[in-house]
Amino acid sequence: MSEKSVKSFHLHLVSDSTGETVGMVARACLVQFETIQTTEHLWAMVRSKDQVEDLLTGVGENPGFVIYTIVNEEIRNLLEEGCRKLQVPCISVLEPIIAKLGMHLDVEVHAMPGRQHVMDAEYFSRIEAMQFVLSHDDGQSAHNLDKADIVLLGVSRTSKTPTCIYLANRGIKAANIPIVPGCPLPDELFSITHPMIVGLTKDPKRLVEIRRQRLRLLDQDEGTDYVDLEKVSTEINDARRLYTKHDWPVINVSRKSIEETAATIIQMYTKRREQDG
Repeated sequence: MSEKSVKSFHLHLVSDSTGETVGMVARACLVQFETIQTTEHLWAMVRSKDQVEDLLTGVGENPGFVIYTIVNEEIRNLLEEGCRKLQVPCISVLEPIIAKLGMHLDVEVHAMPGRQHVMDAEYFSRIEAMQFVLSHDDGQSAHNLDKADIVLLGVSRTSKTPTCIYLANRGIKAANIPIVPGCPLPDELFSITHPMIVGLTKDPKRLVEIRRQRLRLLDQDEGTDYVDLEKVSTEINDARRLYTKHDWPVINVSRKSIEETAATIIQMYTKRREQDG
């Protein structure tokens, strides 16, 4: 893809709360376009007329697409009117869905800024899961591995840690254990009963490329077994034999994003919970 084919534009994300929701929706949409480059402007906690005026000034200086999550009708109208005057597109993320749900359920909508981020039990569950992931990263705290919901295994650079972090954002306690040649796996791994153990694998050639990039980033010597294709292929095959021996499900992450890998794991985990009753 040549530079000339890339289109650049400003994207203004406006929220009456933290901006997490509008940001996630925007990025989920943007990944569908391969030839665009965005400059994001986040306008969070927008709840007053003065704040709307400030952000409209910013939009005027950098005209672009405006996406918002604002439930207060007066503030919303000020934003939309200001965007009309500036002749920039402006769209609400939540309003169409909330309105349709209200009609379908025949219930009144009670708008409250930031309501989607109320610190409920689900919120604290995510925080607890994140703390668990951080304390059980890369084989740490194996003594209480049985408290995990999911344990990920894989050789180096198979996206174990970022996948665990993504799972934690869904309230799932995940631990990960690296498979390192010559290093025994913790005994606890073979005695745990609660967690679902999942093996991650990757195409050897792709894995070597990623490891080389890692070594270059760290300015380290590339003449090691760590990036030797034959050695890496052996690592992958040994890991696969381990997964097969213990009948652990396997996910090939070669062509999967972190989100796709996590989604597959969540589906497997949900199915297992349903089967266990």
